Amino acid sequence: MQVYLVGGAVRDHLLGHPYHEKDYVVVGATPEQLLAEGYQPVGKDFPVFLHPTTKEEYALARTERKSGVGYHGFQFFTDTTVKLEEDLIRRDLTINAMAMDDAGTVYDPYGGQRDLEQRILRHVSDAFTEDPLRVLRVARFAARYAAYGFKIADETLQLMQEIAESGELDALTPERVWKETSRALLEDHADVYFQTLRDCKALKILFPEIDALFGVPQRPEYHPEIDCGIHTLMALKQACLAEYALDVRFAVLVHDLGKALTPVDELPRHIMHEERGIQPVTDFCDRLKVPTHLKNLALIVCKEHLKCHQIMNLKPGTLWRLLQRLDVLRRPEKVIAFVQACECDAKGRLGLEHRPYPQAQYVLDAMEIVRNIRAQDLPEHITGPEIGEMLIQYRIDALAKFKEMHNN
Repeated sequence: MQVYLVGGAVRDHLLGHPYHEKDYVVVGATPEQLLAEGYQPVGKDFPVFLHPTTKEEYALARTERKSGVGYHGFQFFTDTTVKLEEDLIRRDLTINAMAMDDAGTVYDPYGGQRDLEQRILRHVSDAFTEDPLRVLRVARFAARYAAYGFKIADETLQLMQEIAESGELDALTPERVWKETSRALLEDHADVYFQTLRDCKALKILFPEIDALFGVPQRPEYHPEIDCGIHTLMALKQACLAEYALDVRFAVLVHDLGKALTPVDELPRHIMHEERGIQPVTDFCDRLKVPTHLKNLALIVCKEHLKCHQIMNLKPGTLWRLLQRLDVLRRPEKVIAFVQACECDAKGRLGLEHRPYPQAQYVLDAMEIVRNIRAQDLPEHITGPEIGEMLIQYRIDALAKFKEMHNN
């Protein structure tokens, strides 16, 4: 029985990229042998075991054969005669098809180290096209390693396009698409993920609402980059640079979906695009089963982001009602996330990436003002329903004073 570290851990070890998960392949062993040594079985389709102490995954070396549609449509074969090279050839990219033994010796039958050095994401074999999930995985790797200068090999991008055009992407479950996409959104260059999917014609299949933004013009005095799709990816890039959380990044991604629905005769203006965006954001979230808290922030950013840009001109009562809709008293973190997303929208424009966004601090200061006004601050004779009414008035009055001081 021989045990090898495989996949991402070997790749990232050689690249000097941080990693946490370790996966192992076991050559020349049977399930009974691993069970006898205390390993716990977890694999349903093929033998995967958890180490009795470390709980890391150990999979028996296996080969596979396409037997159906989608990434579940495979038959797996394991026995003691399966060689390491046979196991590695079923993997997606050459940089993921390497193994390392306990002595640190690297086994690289398909040129993974060469492609690491040349910064190329290249498929291992033509079997790449048998698994549609690989389109998303390669796009995610492109996002993860963009900072290292990695590019997708032309022939691999061609195969990704063939998968997109084959209809196999339709076999991917919403949960799997969202899992890959949410992981990609957390990469430092999440915008590369969506650009890659567009390059291989997969964006219009998986995320038609985002794809529809490309080619839609905006007023150049507000958006020097003009194209709505380009603006969306630029705004997402800002969220990545700021290292904002997943909910903010997702809200930024979908904040302008309504612009794809602007009547042609109104272009390049986008009147009411905030309201028009509610339905496509809802459809996007429901189709991919996006977690509720992400959907909620995305909807309010879609609907209210222009008000954040205009915040200093809002009347005190209007500002209070916006803060109420953001659930300022119970969930101040939602207000912060909202402001972060709006700032990314403002800075995600060509040549305006470093422009100050004082609106952010204005909203945060206003939030603190209203949250610091409480029932105990009211006159003692105020009781019952009058408490709520007077609290609102106190808060609006405080916002009026805040606005006056700010303007002076």
